Amino acid sequence: MSLAVFTDIFLYGLVIPVFPFALEERANIPHNDVQRWISVLLAVYGAGIFIASPVCGYLADVSSNRRSTLLIGLLALSGATVLLCVGSNITILIIGRFLQGVSAAVVWSVGLALIVDTVGKNEVAQSMGIVSVAMSGGIFLAPLLGGIVYDKVFSMAFGLLALDIVIRLILIEKKIAVKYLPKTVESSESSPGMDFSGAFARAELDSGSPPGHSGPPKSPCEGSHLIPIPKKAHTPDSRERPVNNDENTFNDIEAGSTVPKKRSRVPPIIRILKYPRLLTALWGTLVQAVFMTALETTLPLRAWQLFNFNSTGAGLIFLAIILPTFLAPLVGWACDRWGTRWVQTAGFILCCPFFIFLRFPDHNSVSQIVLMCAILALIGIGLVLIMPTLMTEISLFLDEVEENNPGIFGSNGAYAQGYGLFNLAFSAELFLRAKRLTTFHKAGFLKDLVGWNTMVLTIGLLPDPPA
Repeated sequence: MSLAVFTDIFLYGLVIPVFPFALEERANIPHNDVQRWISVLLAVYGAGIFIASPVCGYLADVSSNRRSTLLIGLLALSGATVLLCVGSNITILIIGRFLQGVSAAVVWSVGLALIVDTVGKNEVAQSMGIVSVAMSGGIFLAPLLGGIVYDKVFSMAFGLLALDIVIRLILIEKKIAVKYLPKTVESSESSPGMDFSGAFARAELDSGSPPGHSGPPKSPCEGSHLIPIPKKAHTPDSRERPVNNDENTFNDIEAGSTVPKKRSRVPPIIRILKYPRLLTALWGTLVQAVFMTALETTLPLRAWQLFNFNSTGAGLIFLAIILPTFLAPLVGWACDRWGTRWVQTAGFILCCPFFIFLRFPDHNSVSQIVLMCAILALIGIGLVLIMPTLMTEISLFLDEVEENNPGIFGSNGAYAQGYGLFNLAFSAELFLRAKRLTTFHKAGFLKDLVGWNTMVLTIGLLPDPPA
């Protein structure tokens, strides 16, 4: 799934350096309107994520096969890439960008849910750390490579798509793979302790009675061929009316109670929004997205204005942010063992003040370049501490709700819907950024040093989510 995440993010960012030229040369957009249409394309991408995320999450949770949903997302991404490659007018480019957003919704909601299904609760954070490496690499490497290999950018895109197609076609879900295991292995792994025959035989031998002894049993379990009925088992009357699991999928059940509350037809993706823990994680996701995308869109221009870097140099400065992301699996490993609270807090403590410190480099010299890279590296470390913990927090929250309210999410759980909300929070920032870029362009803020200082100060003062 890390490759799927990388492919999606990479293809999103790969065309960023191409759009300014493609809009003028292929779509015949006047030069003065290029920035406005770039903002529109960004907003359309966010709209695709916003619309498709809850739908894809819900369908993936009610479906018995997440792989099919992933393949639909891959189909959308392939279509989007073709449209962006051959598009000669703004309408085709808008449709292509929207399909990219739909694909991102599938990958981030269904893909992350599939990871949680596969690795188990004790390794979620470490797995999310690996995904964070792919995410950061795609965000920061794509614009760099897109600028370097401008003429061959879509050849690179189709090559990566071909690799992703092969990987997704050979993907086998864990719950599907279990069906092909030997029955003895499957039963021993999936239903430990459910074979009562051996236990009853041992009980008869221990009591000195031969198997099949017809003497009066001392208890319902001793000397009897009848399996004892648990206290919570259904009576004969209830067996005449078998319980419909699908009908009770979204019933709210009190913790420790077997009597369901009033039936609710509202999907879990709506009902879980009442929990402060989830809202806190979603706010943290929005703040994290602001951190990442603000650097993605403004840092190259700042490096060009301040240090006279060309496109290659402006891209290479992102290495200061990318290199710390390789620590993400280690951060996830630590979170699996000691929790996410303090790790996430440390990440925001690093990011916020050092975003403000980006005001300090103010002239062209080697020392100022080193200072800029050092600050960016510390921000990168902060992002490494934030990204895996936020993605892990979604699954931990859903596990807690399920533990306190057994059966509330049905047999398939609500992981895809939870990560669909994660997508919504991230895509909300894309709308804000599209509006912000248009405003900055009209006022000339991005070409003014005061605009840079104001931007980093504002972002650094964003209220952090409580741990």
